[in-house]
Amino acid sequence: MRISFRAALSGVLAAGLLAALSLQTPAGAQPAAAAPDPIVFVHGWNSSGSTWDTMAGRFATDGWPASHLDKWTYSTSQSNATTASQLSAEIDRVLAATGATKVDVVTHSMGGLSSRYFLKNLGGDTKVDAWISLGGPNHGTDTAYFCGGASCTEMRPGSSFLNALNSGDETPGASRYATWWSACDSTINPDNSVALTGATNAQTACLSHGALRTDITVYNQVKSFVG
Repeated sequence: MRISFRAALSGVLAAGLLAALSLQTPAGAQPAAAAPDPIVFVHGWNSSGSTWDTMAGRFATDGWPASHLDKWTYSTSQSNATTASQLSAEIDRVLAATGATKVDVVTHSMGGLSSRYFLKNLGGDTKVDAWISLGGPNHGTDTAYFCGGASCTEMRPGSSFLNALNSGDETPGASRYATWWSACDSTINPDNSVALTGATNAQTACLSHGALRTDITVYNQVKSFVG
């Protein structure tokens, strides 16, 4: 049987095209996984971003790019409302730098208050996918009577700041909320101050206030929540 030149040429071109496609998409290859949301870590009173070294290091080991792990530092003596405005600018910076559409916010202690103010009053619920509070004085703590300054006053049970923050919906918007608290946390009194209506609230093992940031079980649960 004689094969025309045109048919032969068509066969060669088809074979070449299939070979090129096979080089671009190897058999069985899966699409590249999307980068996870950036995480902005918000520390507590009288602290700094370095307090997150252990947890951020674990996220890095588990695949989060360094550019997606922001251990933010701010002045803890100022009002949490002022900090919330600064946090808003920081999150905008992270979103622009990473190209992400939303961040996850992981907070410890007082860091939960400024970040909640951001979500509730500054449009943060449109920029935050998951919000985490580790030992946050969300309804106040009596230990705040032993420190001074605007931020400490705001952490006291019944403060005007907390009353306004907790009025209406405690977990507003489309963001996902979760808290972790420990019965052995002597910094947050009463213990049930941490939990929020509408959030996923979890009690930990007997952990100190600071250990909430470094405990491996808490880390794994937080990682699972942010997804």
